[in-house]
Amino acid sequence: MANPKTKLAEIDPVWDRICSEAEEAIKTEPLMGSLLHQCILHHHRFQDALAYRVSMKLASAEMSEQLLREIADDAYEAAPDLTAAARADLVATYERDPACHRFLHPLLYFKGYQAVQAYRLGHYLWQQGRKDMAYFLQMRISETFGVDIHPAARIGRGIMIDHAHSIVIGETAVVGDNVSILHTVTLGGTGKEDEDRHPKIGDGVLIGAGASVLGNIKIGDRSRIAAGSVVLNDVPCCKTVAGVPAKIVGEAGCDQPSVSMDQLLKKCMGEG
Repeated sequence: MANPKTKLAEIDPVWDRICSEAEEAIKTEPLMGSLLHQCILHHHRFQDALAYRVSMKLASAEMSEQLLREIADDAYEAAPDLTAAARADLVATYERDPACHRFLHPLLYFKGYQAVQAYRLGHYLWQQGRKDMAYFLQMRISETFGVDIHPAARIGRGIMIDHAHSIVIGETAVVGDNVSILHTVTLGGTGKEDEDRHPKIGDGVLIGAGASVLGNIKIGDRSRIAAGSVVLNDVPCCKTVAGVPAKIVGEAGCDQPSVSMDQLLKKCMGEG
């Protein structure tokens, strides 16, 4: 059933579903009741629960949960796009990750989702000129989740980072909408050059595990980067690249590689 604390003026199917799932989870696992109430059912809105979860994960002896919670609450009130992006990321994770069976799973358990939402908060602070606080969040995100995303990087909506081990996204990187990134991916530079030095990833791209995309290069919309590849040159739209260094090995094989999550090269190359 819907969360009784939800304001009547707001209609949020995602939040209502999360609350219903939390109540059902308590019935099947009563020992989770305290956690689920603290993280979900005690809150009025999705963004309130998100601010609580992010602040609890990033809190340390150097920065309290209460202070981080105030920063997050202020950001979500001032920038509604942060909440909209968080919803899009949550739905993307649910739809693409076969290990995700409920909407509440990313919010509670999935460090890739949590890391991206913490990055979004840091990016907001960076845009507001609060760069030292943004750097602090970057440090805590790396320490907590094993994900290092520079707060100046620009990342679109509908992002899924699966497993989220050893993800690196550099300062001038740009990631489009509806991108899926697997573990141990680097979007990095090629040396000590300054200015614009990181990759530009188009919409709907799938980046396989262990891939490195290096330099100020463009990865076209709806392309696929095979696991373990090292990409040093531009990739056209709707192509699959593989190898070290990566080369075009075929078409992407579908309209939305990041959604299908199909990493088998033989299908994109028309081999059965």
